[in-house]
Amino acid sequence: MDLADPLRFGAPGQTVLVTGATGFVGQHLVAALLADGQHVIALTRDTAAAQRTLGARVRCVMTVDELPVTEKIDLVINLAGARILGQRWTKKRQAALRASRVGLTKRLVAWIGKAQHKPRLMLSASAIGYYGVQPQAQLQPLTEDSPPQPVFMSQLCQEWEAAAQGAAQYGVAVATTRFGLVLGHGGALPPMLMPVRFGVGGPMGTGRQRLSWIHLDDLLRGLAWLARQDGNVAGAWNFTTPDCVAQRDFVATAARLLHRLAWLPTPAWPVRLLLGEQADLLLEGQCVMPRRLLSAGFEFRYPALEPALRSLL
Repeated sequence: MDLADPLRFGAPGQTVLVTGATGFVGQHLVAALLADGQHVIALTRDTAAAQRTLGARVRCVMTVDELPVTEKIDLVINLAGARILGQRWTKKRQAALRASRVGLTKRLVAWIGKAQHKPRLMLSASAIGYYGVQPQAQLQPLTEDSPPQPVFMSQLCQEWEAAAQGAAQYGVAVATTRFGLVLGHGGALPPMLMPVRFGVGGPMGTGRQRLSWIHLDDLLRGLAWLARQDGNVAGAWNFTTPDCVAQRDFVATAARLLHRLAWLPTPAWPVRLLLGEQADLLLEGQCVMPRRLLSAGFEFRYPALEPALRSLL
């Protein structure tokens, strides 16, 4: 397989419903779908802003109720969700995160139940937060079979995936894609690199916590690859590379490529004070392996960190 081939989502002319289309990943996904000759419907809270962002070739709707039951949707790609990191996980914030993921997904599945023509496949985003927190001393990588934990991020992902799986009762194949840290021109990477650019980057906490990541190009290629498969793609897929790295090594690699020093550590206590429970995602980390993708023969364009960061820096 030529890794430089354009993205192919199957036969051209399919109608693809995308949620989260104006987000970091969503905008690139929509551009790839259009380039592949697919018809795109974007489900978005602000249709006017989405139209300006995505262009006239994309049909924008505010609610699934605007789609008639006779609408033929071939593929659903569900990326919607409010930003996880940042605001503390108060009860109000937890409710907002659930509504933006679980609530929207349930409404989407309810529409599928009424639709006369069922989609052949639903690709529904999730996150490696499904696995909860992995203690640094635990060296065994996490795979799709690893269990969840009784913490908020894990419970949110469990509920999100369960809502998506509701489409299976209507004969729709449902693949839940658990994203790691997505590296690209946007998203989490620019703020992560800002301290490094200013020469004040360094290890956070112990710096030994593992980061599981994926280049944006490989994430999009993985979605396209799943969309093309004729076999059974149902169930969970880890969207990470095999190269999970320690946080201090991630910073050191970025600093080397940017010709900066990475010398200033960030103690754990102010991170915990600022972020509360979500600080564990940053301070403990996870080493998540893409077992299913590798077993199925998917080839990563950027399987290692340094070439991935070099392509973006």
